[in-house]
Amino acid sequence: MHTARVDFAGVDTVLFDLDGTLLDLAYDNYLWLERIPHAWASQNGVARDMALRRLAPRFAAVEGTLDWYDVDYWSRELGVDIAAVHREEAARIAWLPGARELLIALRGLGKRLVLLTNSHPVTLAIKDDATSVQGYFDAAWSSQAFGAPKEDPRFWQGVRAAVHFDPARSLFVDDSLPVLRAARAAGIAHIVAVRRPDTSRERRKHHEFPAVDGVAELLPGLAA
Repeated sequence: MHTARVDFAGVDTVLFDLDGTLLDLAYDNYLWLERIPHAWASQNGVARDMALRRLAPRFAAVEGTLDWYDVDYWSRELGVDIAAVHREEAARIAWLPGARELLIALRGLGKRLVLLTNSHPVTLAIKDDATSVQGYFDAAWSSQAFGAPKEDPRFWQGVRAAVHFDPARSLFVDDSLPVLRAARAAGIAHIVAVRRPDTSRERRKHHEFPAVDGVAELLPGLAA
């Protein structure tokens, strides 16, 4: 496991994931592992501990596909208004430590900042209402716009056409190993993994890519 060191002199564009990279994944984990299964259990007369056991295979069946991130898909599948649940719990949405400060610092260095997220546009809008995160970026793209998630080569083909960045002079930061591998396959020269996307849990291990516990570590002197 090696800690990332980035020479920003060789980077023009920084591509950021959202959940687990800039925003605390604790919010999403709470929704999908507790709040939404509880709502489904209440509607179906199922015990709470049984709900997640029944839902887990349904979640796993579409993980890594666009449906996994689709608010409308899950509202239909579960009979739960997923967007409404997100809005009810929006007070839990939070920045990861130092993430906002990093964006400000990179802007000060003249870097182009692009947000690339699998978040559904509805979810992204709710998170933006809570954090104004999109205001820190030159552009923001949901994978829904390209008809494929970030794990899929088609996403990266779409991003290249829409954003017009030089992969050799770009940095991509994400917490998901399948997504990081897809970015590498797409030719992104500089890739960094986030080891602690959820502040309520232990850090992950990333052996394939240079990694940081949190994005504030990317700029010396920024991390506390």
